[in-house]
Amino acid sequence: MDTDARQILAQVDRAKKDSRAADELIQAYLPFIRSETAKFLHRAPVQEDDELSIAMFAFYEAIKGYSRLRGAFLKYAAMQIRSRLIDYYRREKRNMGQISLDSSSPDEDSPELIDTIRDEHDRFEESHIRQATQQEIAELSQQMQDFGVSMQDIADNSPKQRRTLAVCQKAVHFARNDPALLEEFLRTKRVPLARLAEGAGVDRKPLERHRRYLVAVLLICTNGYEILRGHIMQVLKGADSQ
Repeated sequence: MDTDARQILAQVDRAKKDSRAADELIQAYLPFIRSETAKFLHRAPVQEDDELSIAMFAFYEAIKGYSRLRGAFLKYAAMQIRSRLIDYYRREKRNMGQISLDSSSPDEDSPELIDTIRDEHDRFEESHIRQATQQEIAELSQQMQDFGVSMQDIADNSPKQRRTLAVCQKAVHFARNDPALLEEFLRTKRVPLARLAEGAGVDRKPLERHRRYLVAVLLICTNGYEILRGHIMQVLKGADSQ
């Protein structure tokens, strides 16, 4: 580990315990926070932008939620910033759908103003989510290499039967509520199958057969992959309700 990496880890450790140190770290890395916000906005942010405030708070969340097992801090912080900005745009989209804005034009054939705004907002959001999804997949693929697992392995190893998917859902649900288990998983780079099976009350054999799939799901649940986590949770929730 180089000197800069050791220095920022020491700063993060102090900031976890001291709010003043956290404020100082945020100020020190404000250019980084601005840069990540600019990637999302496709322009330099200004002080009045809500997105910049959201990115600063996401950086603070990254400080509080970081552990050395999650890899490089700035990479983790960048993912947190991107995730919170995507959440913001999704909330804005829902709120926009609740506003009633009629066109002031007397022409009945002209579109309502709300439809025009929504179309522009949808295209903007879809572009960001598509780019963010591609970035998350690339980062996840790189991280899985440390666990000896590839994207093709996941495709080949995904549960095909509803019953097996439900077993994996129970195991993942248990793991998400056991931080110590997730820390062990990240530290050892091995799925703790025995603890998962016992804690979730499921048979170990299906978990063993789908170990590579569980590697991907557990990484998604622990490393800020907001978009992929939302997708995988919907899949697993569907298994639970069927």
